Amino acid sequence: MNSIRLIKNKSAPERALLVGIRHPHQTRWEAADSLEELANLVYSAGAKVAGTLSQEIKRIDPAYYIGTGKVEELARRAQEEQCDLVVFDEDLSATQNRNLEEKLKIKVIDLTGLILDIFAQRARTKEGKLQVELAQCIYLLPRLVGQWGHFSRQTGGIGTRGPGETQLEVDRRRIRERIVRIRGELERVRSSREIHRMRRLSIPVPTVSLVGYTNAGKSTLMKALTEAEVLVEDKLFATLDPTVRRLKLPSGREVLLADTVGFIRKLPHALVESFKATFEEIRGADLLIHVIDASHPARADQIRTVEQVLEELELGEKPRVEVYNKVDLMGHGYEEGNGRIGVSALKKKGLEALLSRLDRMLVRGFRKVWLEVPHVEGALVSFLHRYARILNKSYSEKGTHLQVEVYEKYLSHLKPFRVKANAM
Repeated sequence: MNSIRLIKNKSAPERALLVGIRHPHQTRWEAADSLEELANLVYSAGAKVAGTLSQEIKRIDPAYYIGTGKVEELARRAQEEQCDLVVFDEDLSATQNRNLEEKLKIKVIDLTGLILDIFAQRARTKEGKLQVELAQCIYLLPRLVGQWGHFSRQTGGIGTRGPGETQLEVDRRRIRERIVRIRGELERVRSSREIHRMRRLSIPVPTVSLVGYTNAGKSTLMKALTEAEVLVEDKLFATLDPTVRRLKLPSGREVLLADTVGFIRKLPHALVESFKATFEEIRGADLLIHVIDASHPARADQIRTVEQVLEELELGEKPRVEVYNKVDLMGHGYEEGNGRIGVSALKKKGLEALLSRLDRMLVRGFRKVWLEVPHVEGALVSFLHRYARILNKSYSEKGTHLQVEVYEKYLSHLKPFRVKANAM
């Protein structure tokens, strides 16, 4: 079974009517901002926003999520705007989704379905594609009944058993079997990926991971810092598969810089579970760069969202530096202070200050050691020149004598070559 697309890209983009919900605990501004973010997601999926409709609700209608009167208004608006689909800024139950489609006579997609569609477009690696398909299968399984719901409305007895019920069970069994196969494939891919990751961790190179709200400019910053060819788009979730590149610091040391999927306010927890591997790079990082869109009016909320997700991933105590990106869009409205760093990744401004900060923060994890490296271990000397800071170097018949600063958690690899300071 191939990855199931919920929104098809056509020569003419689909026209979407967006439905925003304001719950009792939300302010009008928060609800409006959430609806604007939904519009950006729809654009990222390749569709066009034809209109929006909002409703304040005190309780969720079990049949339609919104009230029946609003459903009638929604049907009228969808017809007037010649819409191809309706997108809800919430997650719908299988029953609600089915009832709405029957009432509106057009396709209805909820927030998780929309994000899954974007993920399906963004996945590039085998692992990413498998993760998307797994999440889609889990999402679609309870919704299969919608395709055969007409049998459930019959009175029972003769005529209600047979092909319809059998076909539904066949479809369910096929998807369950596919879920088992995908999970097996993912385990094999993850095992291979873990081997490569452990190899990286076995060398004395600190890892720095970029984290932040989606579309904050993480990929643009990575490209600016490393000159790496990474995908940069003004769309949400432009980066899905983790990317790792080398980054040289002012001290001459090199570190590994990892770009990761962006967070979002309503990112379903089920997707976080499906994309565990995406967050492995964050978990194994020695330092996090929290990239913040300085120009976004809701940046404070976005910062809180990222912090909450990091807490959920048990990464709240991980050392990090806050980088306010897109300061060129703020004019004179941005002031540095309280440890924050302002940059424009697009215009490559402020990068020197960021690199210097990374150097200072990472040097805390470096330790000064004295080494005597035999001449036959010339590759190790070259390696140290690249990944450590050489403070002093001399030669003797025994080999190369080095005073270096090296990352502390890799000192065990150099133990055979360590000597006392007075031996230099």
